[in-house]
Amino acid sequence: MTITLYGIPNCDTVKKARTYLDGRGVSYHFHDYKKAGVAKADLERWSKEVGWEKLLNKAGTTFRKLPDADKADIDKSKAITLMLANPSMIKRPVVEGGKTLLVGFDPHIYDASSF
Repeated sequence: MTITLYGIPNCDTVKKARTYLDGRGVSYHFHDYKKAGVAKADLERWSKEVGWEKLLNKAGTTFRKLPDADKADIDKSKAITLMLANPSMIKRPVVEGGKTLLVGFDPHIYDASSF
């Protein structure tokens, strides 16, 4: 089983997730979506599994700086377009390859996951 951790290397939450996985000897591939981008197909698949509302980081600076018109009437299509254009708007980290797709970091949820 291949685990992929998607995120941004300097994000504190991503650092916590990486430390957690490293501390448990879980091997994973790190995908920096600031440098490598993220595929629309990935965002669509993740949105289908956990909902676009969970993926779109509305609390982040990038989202808050958007013009009000861009923040209005967000649906799945608009959210995916925003996240493609601004990968910083994707809640971090996203961990794919276990039994469930994980979004964000919570050690209790990670403990319950099979890696």
